[in-house]
Amino acid sequence: MSRLGALGARLYRGEVGYDFIGKRKFWYALSVLITITAIAGVMVRGLNMGIEFKGGAVFTVPSTSVSVTQARTDAQEASGHDAIVQKLGTGGMRIQVTELDTKQADSVRTQLAKDLNVDEAKINAELVGPSWGATIANKAWTGLGIFMVLVVIYLAIAFEWRMAVAALIALIHDLTITVGVYALVGFEVTPGTVIGLLTILGYSLYDTVVVFDSLKEGSKGITKQTRWTYSEVANRSINSTLVRSINTTVVALLPVAGLLFIGGGFLGAGMLNDISLSLFVGLAAGAYSSIFIATPLVADLKERDPQIKALKKRVLAKRASAAAKGESAEGPSDGADDADDVEDGPEDVVPGAPAPAAAVAGQRGRGGRGRPSGSGRRR
Repeated sequence: MSRLGALGARLYRGEVGYDFIGKRKFWYALSVLITITAIAGVMVRGLNMGIEFKGGAVFTVPSTSVSVTQARTDAQEASGHDAIVQKLGTGGMRIQVTELDTKQADSVRTQLAKDLNVDEAKINAELVGPSWGATIANKAWTGLGIFMVLVVIYLAIAFEWRMAVAALIALIHDLTITVGVYALVGFEVTPGTVIGLLTILGYSLYDTVVVFDSLKEGSKGITKQTRWTYSEVANRSINSTLVRSINTTVVALLPVAGLLFIGGGFLGAGMLNDISLSLFVGLAAGAYSSIFIATPLVADLKERDPQIKALKKRVLAKRASAAAKGESAEGPSDGADDADDVEDGPEDVVPGAPAPAAAVAGQRGRGGRGRPSGSGRRR
């Protein structure tokens, strides 16, 4: 077994783990800082909206010896507006100039033919109206709103309302960070960007639901025992699915990174940046939020429930009593709850931390593998 596989098995069994829930205030503060930076980037620099949203003209120029830099300068001088020039595989160029009407586009086309030393008839000009981009944007916002509502309803039914709220906050967190990166980097926002933003919501939600499912299974009947608090069960759920989340995120990021850094960077295929940057940032932010934001938020909300509050008091009181007697806080004592736990065996062991030594020994004595229930099946 590989080292990562062995680590994943130990995390799954609760033999090792990182205290994500205990250090949640640090991760909250880090997320707030990142979010503020993203919002500041949008407010100060703004988004570089593409021609599909602003309107303008797209000129497709045949093969020419003029460089991309010179073509950009010529297009800006001819139009009086900023221009985006992309080299095509055929040797030609794609020149985008925003905020041009039909009359202006004709004059720019004529001037470009002279500056680039090509036949004007071979320059293809395509006008894009701003109303088309506005329609796309409105439909995107409508789709996003419907998606958010359906997600909240589904999670509230499948899990509970606290998980639905936490997942919604995580999704907004991911979108804000991705949009902020676009503002800070200055990449052009196109319909491809919108598609990428909508796509990352599914990836982000997938990681979150995986952890929530483990938490739901592990917290069944949690108030009937006095070994683990809800936060400890939540922390075990994160650790038990940690390697799976890392693996799925890395596998998803590799091809997207290829599009972004190789296709968009080295090969100069700028159109690939439209969707690849949003996917790359969104996938990374989604994996981060499902681990460091969504589940800790669920634990915070759940700890306010009277029954969970009472459970925490009982658990802490039991541990304090065991410590005063010099006994193990995880091992059985004279309490009725503990007697039930030992009698029932591993079925009452909640996966909030490693299983008690006595329970593990009992399982091995019966020929079992010593794996705590509650997350006993690998997915």
